Amino acid sequence: MVIGYIRVSKTEQNQDLQFDALKKAGCEKIYHEKISGASLQRPEYIRMISELREGDVIVVWRIDRLGRTTYELIKLMVEWKEMGVDFRSISEGIDTSTKMGRLWYMLSSVFAENEREILMERTLAGMEAARARGRVGGRPKGLTKKSKELAGLAATLYQSKKYTTMQICEQLKIGSKATLYNYLRHEGIEIEGWVRHKILDN
Repeated sequence: MVIGYIRVSKTEQNQDLQFDALKKAGCEKIYHEKISGASLQRPEYIRMISELREGDVIVVWRIDRLGRTTYELIKLMVEWKEMGVDFRSISEGIDTSTKMGRLWYMLSSVFAENEREILMERTLAGMEAARARGRVGGRPKGLTKKSKELAGLAATLYQSKKYTTMQICEQLKIGSKATLYNYLRHEGIEIEGWVRHKILDN
Protein backbone atom coordinates (compact mmCIF):
# COMPACT_ATOMS: atom_id res chain seq x y z
CA MET A 1 0.00 0.00 0.00
CA VAL A 2 1.16 3.54 -0.74
CA ILE A 3 0.75 5.50 2.49
CA GLY A 4 0.91 9.28 2.91
CA TYR A 5 1.76 11.23 6.04
CA ILE A 6 0.76 14.88 6.57
CA ARG A 7 1.91 16.98 9.50
CA VAL A 8 0.79 20.56 9.98
CA SER A 9 0.77 22.96 12.92
CA LYS A 10 -1.95 25.42 13.84
CA THR A 11 -0.06 28.21 12.07
CA GLU A 12 0.66 26.37 8.82
CA GLN A 13 -1.41 26.91 5.69
CA ASN A 14 -0.06 24.13 3.46
CA GLN A 15 -2.46 21.35 4.48
CA ASP A 16 -4.25 21.31 1.11
CA LEU A 17 -0.94 21.48 -0.74
CA GLN A 18 0.33 18.40 1.06
CA PHE A 19 -2.93 16.51 0.61
CA ASP A 20 -3.11 17.23 -3.12
CA ALA A 21 0.53 16.25 -3.63
CA LEU A 22 0.08 12.94 -1.77
CA LYS A 23 -3.09 12.05 -3.67
CA LYS A 24 -1.33 12.81 -6.96
CA ALA A 25 1.52 10.53 -5.83
CA GLY A 26 -0.96 7.66 -5.57
CA CYS A 27 -1.42 7.47 -1.81
CA GLU A 28 -4.21 5.06 -0.93
CA LYS A 29 -4.27 6.00 2.74
CA ILE A 30 -3.21 9.26 4.37
CA TYR A 31 -2.45 9.87 8.04
CA HIS A 32 -3.14 13.47 9.02
CA GLU A 33 -1.28 14.91 12.01
CA LYS A 34 -2.22 18.33 13.33
CA ILE A 35 -0.07 19.26 16.30
CA SER A 36 1.77 22.24 17.70
CA GLY A 37 5.48 22.47 17.08
CA ALA A 38 6.20 21.89 20.78
CA SER A 39 4.18 18.69 21.07
CA LEU A 40 6.09 15.58 22.15
CA GLN A 41 3.46 13.14 20.96
CA ARG A 42 2.38 12.29 17.41
CA PRO A 43 -0.42 9.73 17.69
CA GLU A 44 -1.10 9.50 13.95
CA TYR A 45 2.58 8.89 13.21
CA ILE A 46 2.75 6.15 15.85
CA ARG A 47 -0.44 4.59 14.45
CA MET A 48 1.01 4.65 10.93
CA ILE A 49 4.24 2.96 12.05
CA SER A 50 2.33 0.30 13.98
CA GLU A 51 0.28 -0.60 10.89
CA LEU A 52 3.16 -0.83 8.39
CA ARG A 53 3.51 -4.07 6.44
CA GLU A 54 6.19 -5.43 4.12
CA GLY A 55 5.79 -3.92 0.66
CA ASP A 56 4.30 -0.64 1.88
CA VAL A 57 5.63 2.74 0.69
CA ILE A 58 5.61 5.83 2.93
CA VAL A 59 5.27 9.15 1.07
CA VAL A 60 5.69 12.65 2.48
CA TRP A 61 5.48 16.02 0.81
CA ARG A 62 8.80 17.09 2.32
CA ILE A 63 11.28 15.36 4.63
CA ASP A 64 10.73 17.81 7.49
CA ARG A 65 7.13 16.53 7.79
CA LEU A 66 8.67 13.67 9.75
CA GLY A 67 10.18 16.22 12.14
CA ARG A 68 13.67 14.74 11.96
CA THR A 69 17.22 15.79 11.15
CA THR A 70 18.73 14.30 8.01
CA TYR A 71 20.89 11.94 10.05
CA GLU A 72 17.93 10.68 12.11
CA LEU A 73 15.97 10.19 8.90
CA ILE A 74 18.73 8.04 7.43
CA LYS A 75 18.58 5.71 10.43
CA LEU A 76 14.81 5.59 10.21
CA MET A 77 14.88 4.62 6.54
CA VAL A 78 17.41 1.87 7.27
CA GLU A 79 14.96 0.44 9.81
CA TRP A 80 12.08 0.71 7.31
CA LYS A 81 14.13 -1.01 4.63
CA GLU A 82 14.78 -3.90 7.00
CA MET A 83 10.98 -4.16 7.32
CA GLY A 84 10.61 -4.19 3.52
CA VAL A 85 9.12 -0.68 3.52
CA ASP A 86 10.18 1.96 0.96
CA PHE A 87 10.17 5.74 1.38
CA ARG A 88 9.51 8.65 -0.96
CA SER A 89 9.78 12.38 -0.40
CA ILE A 90 8.10 14.37 -3.16
CA SER A 91 9.92 17.71 -2.79
CA GLU A 92 13.42 16.24 -2.45
CA GLY A 93 12.88 13.53 -5.08
CA ILE A 94 14.00 10.71 -2.78
CA ASP A 95 12.69 7.25 -3.65
CA THR A 96 14.32 4.18 -2.09
CA SER A 97 12.51 1.87 -4.54
CA THR A 98 14.60 3.16 -7.47
CA LYS A 99 18.13 2.17 -8.49
CA MET A 100 19.61 5.49 -7.37
CA GLY A 101 17.47 5.39 -4.26
CA ARG A 102 18.83 1.96 -3.37
CA LEU A 103 22.39 3.22 -3.87
CA TRP A 104 21.64 6.14 -1.56
CA TYR A 105 20.17 3.66 0.92
CA MET A 106 23.29 1.47 0.89
CA LEU A 107 25.47 4.46 1.69
CA SER A 108 23.05 5.42 4.43
CA SER A 109 23.23 1.90 5.85
CA VAL A 110 26.98 2.17 6.31
CA PHE A 111 26.61 5.30 8.42
CA ALA A 112 23.72 3.86 10.41
CA GLU A 113 25.61 0.63 11.13
CA ASN A 114 28.59 2.64 12.34
CA GLU A 115 26.31 4.59 14.67
CA ARG A 116 24.85 1.36 16.08
CA GLU A 117 28.33 0.08 16.85
CA ILE A 118 29.31 3.32 18.57
CA LEU A 119 26.05 3.37 20.52
CA MET A 120 26.55 -0.22 21.71
CA GLU A 121 30.10 0.51 22.83
CA ARG A 122 29.07 3.66 24.70
CA THR A 123 26.11 1.94 26.37
CA LEU A 124 28.18 -1.03 27.51
CA ALA A 125 30.90 1.30 28.77
CA GLY A 126 28.31 3.35 30.66
CA MET A 127 26.81 0.26 32.27
CA GLU A 128 30.26 -0.96 33.31
CA ALA A 129 31.12 2.45 34.80
CA ALA A 130 27.84 2.45 36.73
CA ARG A 131 28.54 -1.03 38.13
CA ALA A 132 32.02 0.08 39.18
CA ARG A 133 30.41 2.87 41.21
CA GLY A 134 27.90 0.51 42.77
CA ARG A 135 24.91 1.80 40.78
CA VAL A 136 23.21 -1.33 39.52
CA GLY A 137 19.60 -0.22 39.41
CA GLY A 138 16.80 0.13 41.90
CA ARG A 139 13.30 1.52 41.92
CA PRO A 140 13.10 4.70 39.83
CA LYS A 141 12.08 7.92 41.50
CA GLY A 142 8.57 9.31 41.20
CA LEU A 143 7.54 10.72 37.82
CA THR A 144 5.67 13.87 36.86
CA LYS A 145 2.23 13.55 35.30
CA LYS A 146 3.65 14.07 31.78
CA SER A 147 6.42 11.56 32.43
CA LYS A 148 3.89 8.99 33.62
CA GLU A 149 1.97 9.44 30.36
CA LEU A 150 5.18 8.95 28.37
CA ALA A 151 6.02 5.89 30.48
CA GLY A 152 2.67 4.36 29.59
CA LEU A 153 3.16 5.03 25.88
CA ALA A 154 6.73 3.69 25.99
CA ALA A 155 5.54 0.50 27.68
CA THR A 156 2.83 0.03 25.03
CA LEU A 157 5.31 0.44 22.16
CA TYR A 158 7.85 -1.88 23.79
CA GLN A 159 5.30 -4.60 24.51
CA SER A 160 4.15 -4.52 20.87
CA LYS A 161 7.62 -5.98 20.05
CA LYS A 162 7.73 -3.91 16.85
CA TYR A 163 10.23 -1.22 17.87
CA THR A 164 13.85 -0.90 18.93
CA THR A 165 14.69 1.23 21.93
CA MET A 166 16.02 3.91 19.59
CA GLN A 167 12.75 4.02 17.68
CA ILE A 168 10.76 4.36 20.91
CA CYS A 169 13.00 7.22 22.09
CA GLU A 170 12.62 8.98 18.72
CA GLN A 171 8.86 8.53 18.50
CA LEU A 172 8.23 9.86 22.02
CA LYS A 173 11.09 12.41 22.06
CA ILE A 174 12.72 10.71 25.05
CA GLY A 175 16.18 12.20 25.49
CA SER A 176 18.13 9.07 26.42
CA LYS A 177 17.81 5.32 26.72
CA ALA A 178 18.48 5.58 30.45
CA THR A 179 15.30 7.64 30.78
CA LEU A 180 13.40 5.10 28.67
CA TYR A 181 14.59 2.26 30.91
CA ASN A 182 13.39 4.18 33.97
CA TYR A 183 9.99 4.66 32.33
CA LEU A 184 9.71 0.96 31.55
CA ARG A 185 10.71 -0.03 35.07
CA HIS A 186 8.13 2.38 36.40
CA GLU A 187 5.54 0.43 34.39
CA GLY A 188 6.72 -2.83 35.93
CA ILE A 189 8.72 -4.11 32.95
CA GLU A 190 11.86 -6.06 33.85
CA ILE A 191 14.94 -4.37 32.41
CA GLU A 192 18.19 -6.24 33.05
CA GLY A 193 18.02 -9.10 30.52
CA TRP A 194 16.05 -6.99 28.05
CA VAL A 195 18.63 -4.18 28.03
CA ARG A 196 21.42 -6.49 26.88
CA HIS A 197 19.21 -7.91 24.13
CA LYS A 198 18.06 -4.53 22.84
CA ILE A 199 21.55 -3.02 22.87
CA LEU A 200 22.55 -5.59 20.26
CA ASP A 201 19.43 -4.82 18.22
CA ASN A 202 20.29 -1.12 18.09
